[in-house]
Amino acid sequence: MLSNKRIQELELVMEFEKVEECFKEVSSWIENVGRRRLKETINLDDSLEMLLQAQKQFKEFDLVASEYCRRGQEALKKMDRWEDFSSVDVHSYRVKLQTYKDQLEEFCNQLDETRHRVCETVRLYEFFDKVRQTMCCTEEGVKS
Repeated sequence: MLSNKRIQELELVMEFEKVEECFKEVSSWIENVGRRRLKETINLDDSLEMLLQAQKQFKEFDLVASEYCRRGQEALKKMDRWEDFSSVDVHSYRVKLQTYKDQLEEFCNQLDETRHRVCETVRLYEFFDKVRQTMCCTEEGVKS
């Protein structure tokens, strides 16, 4: 039984090394591109026109970012079996895996929050724009 468990651990280590390439690529993209682009959307413009342009750009980024999140999550699913192993030999791999998991989870959550914030901000600006137009039409009607 110990021999079988050891063989399974070695197989997991080999599998981890294959999947780690994907983790590294996703992690690198998050650090070098994703986080920077999310920070750019913190300050949204004051006009509806500029906000709609920012929303369009964010949607393009969101497609790419969501694909990286999906790829990272798929890679993590392949490593679900790690939770069954607690030997010292696989500990360092589990630490790496947890680091990737934490980074991916944090980024995906920030992406979701930013998506929601951009959408809600656009809706709010559209509402205020309609109110402004209605008030202008009402004022013109009163003047006539």
